[in-house]
Amino acid sequence: MTTVSEEQVWEVLKGIKFPGMSRDIVSFGFVDSVDATAERVHVDLAINTGNPEAAETVRADVERALTELGPVQVEVSLKVSLPPSAAQQVSQAPDLIPQVQHVVAVASGKGGVGKSTVATNLAIRLGQLGHRVGLLDADIYGPSLPTMFGIDEQPKVVDNRLMPFEKYGIKLMSLGFILAADQPVIWRGPMVMKAIEQMLGDVEWGPLDFMIVDLPPGTGDAQLTISQRVPLAGAVIVTTPQDVALIDARKGLAMFQKVNVPVIGIIENMSGFACPHCGEVTDIFKTGGGARTAELLGCPFLGAVPLDPAIMQGGDSGVPVVAASPDGPHAESFKQLAEAVVAGVGKDQRPKLSIF
Repeated sequence: MTTVSEEQVWEVLKGIKFPGMSRDIVSFGFVDSVDATAERVHVDLAINTGNPEAAETVRADVERALTELGPVQVEVSLKVSLPPSAAQQVSQAPDLIPQVQHVVAVASGKGGVGKSTVATNLAIRLGQLGHRVGLLDADIYGPSLPTMFGIDEQPKVVDNRLMPFEKYGIKLMSLGFILAADQPVIWRGPMVMKAIEQMLGDVEWGPLDFMIVDLPPGTGDAQLTISQRVPLAGAVIVTTPQDVALIDARKGLAMFQKVNVPVIGIIENMSGFACPHCGEVTDIFKTGGGARTAELLGCPFLGAVPLDPAIMQGGDSGVPVVAASPDGPHAESFKQLAEAVVAGVGKDQRPKLSIF
């Protein structure tokens, strides 16, 4: 007779993902106990979620996977409990940034779409409109603010508090200001979450109207830390027009919907290239994809930013395009985005729920 061991059962359970998530149910702590004998395998699941259908899917997946181990009786018990809302979690935790009125995340489903460029120019443009603004580079693995702002110093420490840099009228903080430029960050999730919490709570941000958070691409630990530890006023999704970027943008938008964070809208970056010699516009990455995606998903389309060497050169030289040419055509695009953000943060005051 085939005997199933507890070790085998745990290995099977490690291969079962929670619906819509990349992590397995063991790492989430959803497996309460495992009991395996020669004739019977019993698993107790205790899932903390506001989605009972997803929990039932997990139970069925576990039962199906364990049945494939051999001719044994499989029993899977399921206990579902509702999580506290993220608003409750934030109220129970220390307020990391008590003097910040609105926190807006700038996110993308994939890298290479110009998310940091958009976050940088949006923050500066908000400052030019008269708001007090901070910009946090939460892209732990690929911080870009030091290059975009031309800063190669380390921040000062006063009374155990990090002093943010101030440039172009806004306050700045990034892990890139602290680590050497060529030093790789090889951290697991808990270290990433701790670093983000420190850049929020241990930095002397002072009173701000807006904090723009430049998130890393994807839907991982940094995004979850931000959405759970601070009350996000909204999120801006950055994409480019081609299909592969739009698919990932939809995933990013779906993540914010899961945590009940309002999506202010989608902005299409690198939208068309105007030849400086003849003026002809070439749609290098197609066109209109951002608007179509916004319409499909029922969220606002915030506009398009063209593909232009001036924007790239501004980021590489440490003088972002809206700082170099505040009255130029690109500055106007970012002004429209900034005005949409200001208008959007007050539209949706729904409580922000837990990750599930």
